[in-house]
Amino acid sequence: MSLTKAWGRFPACPIFLLAALALFTSACTVGPKYQQPAAPVPTAFKEAPPEGWKEAQPADGVIRGKWWEVYNDAALNALEEQVAISNQNVLAAEANYRVAKAAVRVARSALFPGVTAAPSITASQTSTRASTAHFAPSGVNTNYLLPLDASWQVDLWGSIHRTVAANTALAQATEADLENARLLYQSELAMDYFQLHGTDGQRDLLDQTVKSYRDYLNLTRYRFEGGIATESDVAQAEAQLYGAESSLTDLGVQRTQLEHAVAVLIGKPPAEIKVEPASLSLPPPAIPLAVPSALLERRPDIASAERRVAAANEQIGIAKAAFFPTLTLGLTAGVQSASFINWLTWPSRFWSAGPQLAQVLFDAGRRRGEVQSAQAQYDAIAANYRQTVLTAFQQVEDNLAALRILQEESAQLDRATTAAERSLKVSTAQYTAGTATYLQVIDAQATVLQDRRSAIDVLTRRMTASVLLIEALGGGWDNSKLPSATDVRSSP
Repeated sequence: MSLTKAWGRFPACPIFLLAALALFTSACTVGPKYQQPAAPVPTAFKEAPPEGWKEAQPADGVIRGKWWEVYNDAALNALEEQVAISNQNVLAAEANYRVAKAAVRVARSALFPGVTAAPSITASQTSTRASTAHFAPSGVNTNYLLPLDASWQVDLWGSIHRTVAANTALAQATEADLENARLLYQSELAMDYFQLHGTDGQRDLLDQTVKSYRDYLNLTRYRFEGGIATESDVAQAEAQLYGAESSLTDLGVQRTQLEHAVAVLIGKPPAEIKVEPASLSLPPPAIPLAVPSALLERRPDIASAERRVAAANEQIGIAKAAFFPTLTLGLTAGVQSASFINWLTWPSRFWSAGPQLAQVLFDAGRRRGEVQSAQAQYDAIAANYRQTVLTAFQQVEDNLAALRILQEESAQLDRATTAAERSLKVSTAQYTAGTATYLQVIDAQATVLQDRRSAIDVLTRRMTASVLLIEALGGGWDNSKLPSATDVRSSP
């Protein structure tokens, strides 16, 4: 008779016992039911958007997909596409998500029986001098053993299911962390990109200023040679020119560092990246805004914090389940023989089966302390969630205010620059006519340069503030992109 057919003649009682006890696994689940913590959500944003912006309807107030495309910059688009696939920090976050998914599969394995096999062949010889009363038979004894051990811890109180649920929530949180990392580094790239081109604008301005100051220096030298201007005028014109040249050279440090930062953000060594010079010219585009409550669904960091609260809630149930007994079902079966020929035969069979119930009778308060610890951790993580929500609203309000105020400042600087240019024109004409000193020209030049540089700086700040607002609104992400429990449990 074959071994396969022989297994069918084992007594059915243990098998029915295992099946009956398996039906009992869903009898009870201890611990609190999860409810998402309440968070303070305003009905409207305090800060008004910049002039010309409108609050979008909930269905329209979404930055969808590739949010950086709102700037209509092909070079920026090409750089942003590389962040998600080449940035090393993003790749590390993606690896952490795969680790978390694997942890879910490890936790789920406890829901099923574990089966092990340990076949062995041992030979032994008994000493003929083992006893003084009589001589033991000599010779070599061989033992052939093929055991199969099955063990299954029945999830009577839901501890294993809660462990799976906790790991699933943590995996979802880790995926939200991955999306948040993408958003952060994409935003950082956009800000570095706009700051770099803001520096290009400053360089263009200083380059024009150096040419203008050189013309003024030549004018002053001609007047000095003609006996009209003084040597002091020439010295002042030289100092003005050399100071502008120094400022122009110094901008090279900032631009180079920003270009290097862009290279690293897309996962390339700085030597491989060159960003072509270009000055900022257009104001930031209008960013669609939705009602404040939508922010809770569109920020990956908020989703991550909420999923960690869910995982902490499961830990409370796991700690409480330790107060109840554990039930383990065991089954051992196999074949054993002293002869290889008779090893895999029906008479060589052996088996044993039965449940084991275990209960901790005294632990000096350890389990109670673990429950209290789990509850305290839940409170801390829930507080972190609410703080994350508050910080999100602060960031939106900060950048709405920044965009609105900087828009007003930009208009004021435009008027100031126009007035300063008019003053310089008048001072130059007066100096040429001999009715004003060169010091008046220098003051007017300095004012024009300062106002123009301030205007470029404000435009750069407006662009970076718009990026920060998009980041604060969650980019193009929303909760519907969070992986489900089934997605998390699936193999890569």
